[in-house]
This record gives sequence, C-alpha cells and structure tokens, in this order.
Amino acid sequence: MDLRNRFLEAMSRAATFVAVATTDGEAGRFGVTISSLTSVSADGEQPSLLGCIHHLSPAATAILKNRAFAANLLADDQEAIANRFAGRDAAGEHAERFAGVEWVTGPLGQPLFLGATATLECRLATAVLWETHYIIVGRVSAVRLSENTAALLYGQRAYRRAVNITTD
Repeated sequence: MDLRNRFLEAMSRAATFVAVATTDGEAGRFGVTISSLTSVSADGEQPSLLGCIHHLSPAATAILKNRAFAANLLADDQEAIANRFAGRDAAGEHAERFAGVEWVTGPLGQPLFLGATATLECRLATAVLWETHYIIVGRVSAVRLSENTAALLYGQRAYRRAVNITTD
C-alpha cells in the first residue's frame, strides 16, 4: 500500500464531526459538506475557527469572494443534509441544494441550518491555498446553539453517533 492510501486509511480511523460550510453574498449562495473544521482559538480578538475546502469547490471560491461563511455543525439526525451538500443526491447545483433544508439568514447574511447542533457565523480572516485545498480561517461573530447536542460524526468511512463510555 502506497503512502497516500496508508494516509487515507489512517485518517479514516479518526472520527470527526460533520459540518456544512455555507456562504451567501455577491458570489451567490453555496454550501459544501466538510469534515475538516476545527477551532483555532477562543482567546483572540474574536474566537476563530478553520476549515479546509477543495480548491475546485465553487463553495470555496464563493467564500473567498463573499468574505463570510457559516459553519453548520450537523446533528446526528441530519445525515441527509450532509449527503445533499456533499453532492450525493439529486438535489442539483449548489443554490438548489438549499431547497428542502430549513434555514434562516444570520446577522452576517449567511445561511444557518435549523436543527444543527450549533452554527457559527464568521467573517473571513484569511485563506491559504495549500496544494489542493484552501485553509480558511474565520473570526466567529455569532454562535447559535440548539437543544440537540448530539453531533453527526464521520469515521471509518461511515456516519456515526457518539455514545457514552462508562468505566466501572
């Protein structure tokens, strides 16, 4: 097995939460499912987070032009939304993917998914093209939390739910 395939197998063993990065503005309304989203800091000028999006994704191009985005952390019952924004169903092109998904416009004008365990609306702080992906850093300006704290996870090449592990 070559290095790339060993790397892919290694990363498949790390469970991560599933998010949809959304954006709206001059460049249009787009969204894409991502599993590479993480906090950078809660202690800077504003909290910040980063996500990685393939450089050929129209959503990445739109985020760069719109200068804002939302990170919608999906709840464990939102697998269909994850598939829709990953392009795994017949929802059509990017703007059409929002049809049938309940969402509201956030204070920065970004699409926020109802039912998501959390939504973080961000202003684009910086972006770096690293080989095949943009590393996008956003300053968080608003956070919405839902009553449902159960996040949708992805690991071992399948959607997962977190379970409590108790020790005796």
